[in-house]
Amino acid sequence: MRALIQRVTGATVSVAGRQIGQCGAGLLILICAMQGDTDQQAEQMAAKISKLRIFKDDEGRMNRSILDIGGAALVVSQFTLSADTSRGNRPGFSAAASPDEGRRLYQQFAASLSAWGIPTETGEFGADMAVELVNDGPVTIWLDV
Repeated sequence: MRALIQRVTGATVSVAGRQIGQCGAGLLILICAMQGDTDQQAEQMAAKISKLRIFKDDEGRMNRSILDIGGAALVVSQFTLSADTSRGNRPGFSAAASPDEGRRLYQQFAASLSAWGIPTETGEFGADMAVELVNDGPVTIWLDV
């Protein structure tokens, strides 16, 4: 699985002008299931992100996790994270999981994150979504599991 996580003070996701998900202080997680990914990788990604120490402590150092701060997560599917730009100018997305498998693993990831006790909302898999966020820091991290 591949994720792009952003530390945010807040984020929302909308479909057709209607807000369907949001979070306050915490993480916006753009997630993509890749071909060959498994439930175990979805759970590993959720565990890694839940314990990743990227929030400031009392001394201003990145030393706290989303669990430590009581933060929330907004999880948005984004198959374009699988982009292969090695040939030409048009990205290819053949490394992404099939839509059915991608949806299943996306849902598994969100459920695993929620099981860690993190309030988790989601976008709509496969929809044309508008995402708004205030990146805190900015802190943006790419993860592959």
